[in-house]
Amino acid sequence: MSEIATDRMRKVKSILVTQEAPADANSPYLKLAEKYNLKIDFRPFIQVEPVPVKEFRKQKIDILNHTAIIFTSRNAVDHFFHICQELKLEMPPEMKYFCISEQTSNYLQKYIVIRKRKIFTGLKTAQDLLEILKKHKNEKYLFPCSDIRKNDIPDFLRDGGYNHTEAIIYHTVAADLSDLKEVFYDILAFFSPSGINSLFVNFPEFKQNNTRIAAFGPTTAKAVRDAGLLLDIEAPLPNAPSMTGALELYIKKANGIK
Repeated sequence: MSEIATDRMRKVKSILVTQEAPADANSPYLKLAEKYNLKIDFRPFIQVEPVPVKEFRKQKIDILNHTAIIFTSRNAVDHFFHICQELKLEMPPEMKYFCISEQTSNYLQKYIVIRKRKIFTGLKTAQDLLEILKKHKNEKYLFPCSDIRKNDIPDFLRDGGYNHTEAIIYHTVAADLSDLKEVFYDILAFFSPSGINSLFVNFPEFKQNNTRIAAFGPTTAKAVRDAGLLLDIEAPLPNAPSMTGALELYIKKANGIK
């Protein structure tokens, strides 16, 4: 956890998580809310917009000239197959798929029959996926992604001399948050630099005051600091690998719970 001034250790009663509400009834966020009698709301600060086929064609990418596709999110899966549908392309049975997590690979079932395909799945992080890619260096990779994305996978492919193409298939833009103008939370939890950008797109005059900021991952933490905000809660931590874990450590201290 980052260094915290004592006057910012105020009791926490409400948290806004800048993501979609979890579908799982056993979500750790819901357990956290119940355990500490908190109000936890969910609101995505960013949204995605598909790249029109006309715009995609300008990238001059031959999808079927690749032997493997890398997916890092369900958004990428949805928008990729939408593009294929618009282009009337059908994936060949020998196409390989490299997915960042089991959740993403399972989501592929919406579009393909998995038992007939070759799918390679990371545990959860990009680093897990990179370890798998090292064992398949001779593929021709296609990486469908947003115009705003992390550099880890593209840098790895480029620096390792992999045959690959990056395809922009959707745009990440700030969501309309105008209805939150007069709504205040004790903690705002962010998960990407795009979320911080959305905050200031919607509220250019935003003043942090007593609002605590939580950030997941080093790039998000950097975006918080670059925006001139105080970072009160940083995740993951050695003893709290999740955002909910880091939030709980802070809440217990701020609310005087042993």
